[in-house]
Amino acid sequence: MEQRISLITLGVADLEASRSFYERLGWRRSVEKAEGVAFYQAGIVLALYPRQSLSEDLGMALSGAANAPLTLALNVRSRIEVDRVLEEAVAAGARLLKRAADAPWGGYVGYFADPDGFAWEVAWNPHFPLDAQGRIQLPE
Repeated sequence: MEQRISLITLGVADLEASRSFYERLGWRRSVEKAEGVAFYQAGIVLALYPRQSLSEDLGMALSGAANAPLTLALNVRSRIEVDRVLEEAVAAGARLLKRAADAPWGGYVGYFADPDGFAWEVAWNPHFPLDAQGRIQLPE
């Protein structure tokens, strides 16, 4: 697994209120046509996503520090790499939260938890190309 974080997703109580807050701070939204989520290019990518949707994606309730409504994400270059990284994480002591599967938005995603229970998403997203260093380049 490459040593990098591609994306941090905050599970927010009210997507529109949170989106408005970040935009009042002067942050410019990327991928404006994406529905049900807000993305911001911020060195890495910050995503705001409804807490209930994040809970459904993970397949578990979100409460307490180890199950905070937040995920760290590693975006990879292929579907095969998603499976490989999940296997690597489990071999290193991670707990598989959700096997990789096709996502409704056209990608391929799985989740694991580190030893403290923090959730990691491993994703291949054909709509978010990666540069040579593995950083997401959000479309406008």
